[in-house]
Formats: sequence, structure tokens, C-alpha cells
Amino acid sequence: MAGVTGHNFLFLLESRLDNVVYRMCFARTRRGARQLVNHGHILVDGKKVDIPSFIVKPGSKVEVKEASRNMASINEALEATLNPVAFVTIDKEKKAGTYVRLPERNELNQEFNELLVVEYYNR
Repeated sequence: MAGVTGHNFLFLLESRLDNVVYRMCFARTRRGARQLVNHGHILVDGKKVDIPSFIVKPGSKVEVKEASRNMASINEALEATLNPVAFVTIDKEKKAGTYVRLPERNELNQEFNELLVVEYYNR
């Protein structure tokens, strides 16, 4: 990937399936999203994916499996949603969404200094 190493690192983390599920508001926490993925409740482009570190490509459709759409935890998380992020689209009725694009740096946590992480791992 061309570009700033710290930004690319953040973009890769944001592209993980468990994080995309969290950003689409199917779970209240990243741990909850990871559990949904591990237990096989999530489809990516119509195929079951149970690997939380799976990298979702921009334009991919992420949805809750048909048999899992009535889960209370998913419904509660969707109801509690206030402001979804701009780089995903969500259809709450179908419990599906699209990972539209990679996020911009200003859409992510501003308190996090990715340069310190890169510097630490470059030792």
C-alpha cells in the first residue's frame, strides 16, 4: 500500500470484518461483533465468513445470516444506533450494509497517535 504507514495501518484495522460489523451497528461492542463473526452469523457478499480478521474490500456487502436476523442482541444494537459512520451504509430492515470506502483519517479517533505505534514496532 502506498501512503503514510500509520494511516495505512489504521485503514487495515478498520477493514477487518469484526470492526466493519461493529461499525454497521450489528453489535454494541467490538467484542460482540467478533463473537457474531466467530459464531457464523455474518455473510460477506453472500458467503459465510467466520474469521474476524478477514479484510473486507470496499464495495463488499456485509449482512446478518437469514437464520440470525431475529437475534435480540443484533436488534438491540441496531435500535441503539445514533450516528453510523459515513464509510458504511446500513439497511436496518434487511440487517445488511455495504462497506462503501476506506475511511478518511479525520473520521477515525483523533486521540490516537498512530506514529507512536509505528515507531514502537520499528525497533
